Amino acid sequence: MAMNQNIVKAFNEHLNRELFSEYLYLSMAAWFESLNLKGFANWMRVQTQEEHAHAMLFYNFILDRGGTIALDKIDRPDQAWASPLDAFTKALAHEEFISRNINDLFDLSLAAKDHAAHSFLKFFIDEQVEEEKNAAEIVGRLKLIGDSASGLFMLDNELAQRVYTPPAVAPAP
Repeated sequence: MAMNQNIVKAFNEHLNRELFSEYLYLSMAAWFESLNLKGFANWMRVQTQEEHAHAMLFYNFILDRGGTIALDKIDRPDQAWASPLDAFTKALAHEEFISRNINDLFDLSLAAKDHAAHSFLKFFIDEQVEEEKNAAEIVGRLKLIGDSASGLFMLDNELAQRVYTPPAVAPAP
């Protein structure tokens, strides 16, 4: 069954949002590198890989369902933040924005009775819970750390341990 054209359009728009997410986190990684916060930069680089994987899942789903890919321009992300807390607060806000978009896509798939799209999106709903939780935890820890250089150093060392793990099971169309 061919995809509903409204869903193809909405999925392409979201594909581009995921590519922007990749670009945003890559910009944050570069900014953290410039501050010599290698662990924070590593966390953002891993996030970049996750966002790329998410974009490719949407890309492949659209193609697998007979849709046409419509890549759009990617806006330039910010390149500097007031502090590590500011960067992670912005990352959390961005993940909340992505969650709202996923929820809207889910509602659209229900309204269009596109069960394959509906099933596909369940993975992303669960994924966004994790994405928001991870960013919120770091925001909370940065608030506790405040101006403590030793606290920032300890958190930087911890974030250096993050490793990219591809999705165990890619959603099937």
